[in-house]
Amino acid sequence: MADNSQPASSEHALDRDCTTLSRHVLQQLQSFSADAQDLSALMNRIALAAKLISRRLSRAGLLEGVLGFTGEVNVQGESVKKMDVYANEVFISVFKQSGLVCRLASEEMEKPYYIPENCPIGRYTLLYDPIDGSSNLDINLNLGSIFSIRQQEGTDEDGAALDLLQHGRKQIAAGYILYGPSTMLVYSIGKGVHSFTLDPSLGEFILSNENIRVPDHGSIYSVNEGNFWQWDESIRDYIRYVHRHEGYTARYGGALVGDFHRILLQGGVFLYPGTVKKPEGKLRLLYETAPLAFLIEQAGGRASTGIQDILDVVPDKLHTRTPLLIGSKDDVSLVESFIRERAEEKTVSLTK
Repeated sequence: MADNSQPASSEHALDRDCTTLSRHVLQQLQSFSADAQDLSALMNRIALAAKLISRRLSRAGLLEGVLGFTGEVNVQGESVKKMDVYANEVFISVFKQSGLVCRLASEEMEKPYYIPENCPIGRYTLLYDPIDGSSNLDINLNLGSIFSIRQQEGTDEDGAALDLLQHGRKQIAAGYILYGPSTMLVYSIGKGVHSFTLDPSLGEFILSNENIRVPDHGSIYSVNEGNFWQWDESIRDYIRYVHRHEGYTARYGGALVGDFHRILLQGGVFLYPGTVKKPEGKLRLLYETAPLAFLIEQAGGRASTGIQDILDVVPDKLHTRTPLLIGSKDDVSLVESFIRERAEEKTVSLTK
């Protein structure tokens, strides 16, 4: 009697090897409608930007004008790295001829970049952080890009982009690219979280992990403890708690995408709280915290400012910042409990 197990296994392996990013988007939507094809094409363009940036990074130490600072300061008041500028220009170049996107908004640009020739038909806005963790570049550690797609609402004739000042549940897709030992693209269109690995021999992102679920609890806490004395007492209470209890492990790499990717796969919590002097924190809502919050909720986790779900925060400007607690739902809730406890103590002391 013939053994059919081997052909079936081979067929499954072949199918997995052929599941490209654009094909996966169409499978997720179970449609070949205009909207589905638009989303597939948008993800293809993001993948192209990822390939161009990945190629540049892989040769960073060999090319002139890649490492180091430009000597300029961006809209956030931060020193600009040469790679920040290159990556930002890559996204603009890739989408300029797409016909899909009317405008791009980046944390490196004070105002959105409009593509007038696309606006009559382009119904989407791409928001992105072109290079996250660029301080890791000069020492050859991992870094990433973060992206979010929103439907353009209204004509936006004055260029104010007021329709972007809405909560994160308005996102129709979000994800990130991780540039590490391999280049990975992780995305969600509201139907789970899926990761793809760039196969250099094919020049394609191939499905590597489908329907990722973050554990309800993890042992990892990821935070820059060098800021310990700048935090509110509630965050310091949490850090003291994990120091006193077994089963917790500190992991922090200094690049948001890399640290988040670890939490997504292994569970735990990533913290980037505000400080006493700057309670709003450092991370940008539209370009960093809301896209990652969209992903973590799709994976069964949570993202919070400490007092509010990140996806419910409505920005008052394009570069609004928020604190971030993100990861396994039980671990995020534990950090929030320390924040509530301190808030209740303050309320009691004020009523006395």
